Amino acid sequence: MRAHLGDQLVIESPATGAARRDGEIVGLRHDDGTPPYDVRWSDTDEVTLVFPGPDAHIRHLEHEQSGATHAQRPETGGAEAVSAAAPPAGTTNPGDIGRRVAVERRRQGISREEAARRARMSPDYLAYLEEQPADPALATLIRLADALGTTVAALRGGGMDLPPGQGYALLHPQLRDLDPEECRSLLSTHGVGRIAVTTSDGRPAVVPINYDVVDEAIVFRTAPDSVAAAAAETDVAFEVDHVDEALSQGWSVLAVGRASVVTDPEAVRRLTQHAHTTPWAGGEREMWVSIRPTSLTGRRITPAAQ
Repeated sequence: MRAHLGDQLVIESPATGAARRDGEIVGLRHDDGTPPYDVRWSDTDEVTLVFPGPDAHIRHLEHEQSGATHAQRPETGGAEAVSAAAPPAGTTNPGDIGRRVAVERRRQGISREEAARRARMSPDYLAYLEEQPADPALATLIRLADALGTTVAALRGGGMDLPPGQGYALLHPQLRDLDPEECRSLLSTHGVGRIAVTTSDGRPAVVPINYDVVDEAIVFRTAPDSVAAAAAETDVAFEVDHVDEALSQGWSVLAVGRASVVTDPEAVRRLTQHAHTTPWAGGEREMWVSIRPTSLTGRRITPAAQ
């Protein structure tokens, strides 16, 4: 019997074949995948060390490179398992859930070891989830979402094409103002926000931009002929927010100030060198615009008890 991280250990009745218990293998004690295993049981969510008996078999998560659904095949004790569809050793092929977990973890500056500790799993298992097209159990996703301060839906990518805020409002919401220090903290160092401008034909427009925060200035790259470029040398409003669909709460920060084009070559070089992200829209976007907020306000919606 051999297993991989993420496989399922199933204990069945020899007489009826009915499953009596099953769990996710979250730890290996031997490099070759032989028993014993650390198993997180689906009925109790507890992790125990298991030496499988003759009534146990492994269901493998075989990852099709073509993106097909995972095939599962039972393996009786004593048989040796080799997944022909598994990625070659040394290569990585992260699935959507793993990519979202890894991106969110890095965004928050959390090490893999710390995230694994918070989610009560081994670092090796978290590495497996991030680097392979795994389909972890719901209990695993719940722990990961809690450890990363996000939601299961966000890790699964659910509702990506829907506008935020379609859930129910809190029964007893509390709306409170944020002080400037909280606003600066929520702006963090970079992300995606929206800028409100007046275009050349006098029409109002709001467009999303990738931004950075450098020396308390909000900076972004754009093209000279873009809508966002209309912000140059005008007073603008810039907004960034976060909505937690699962908990029906969130926050928003609004910065108002003068936008100006960065023309100093040394300043442009420094911004380009230290930018956290490149504009998602792509193309030639080498015009840097800086917003020095003269007003920084924000609001947060939470349950009234908090």
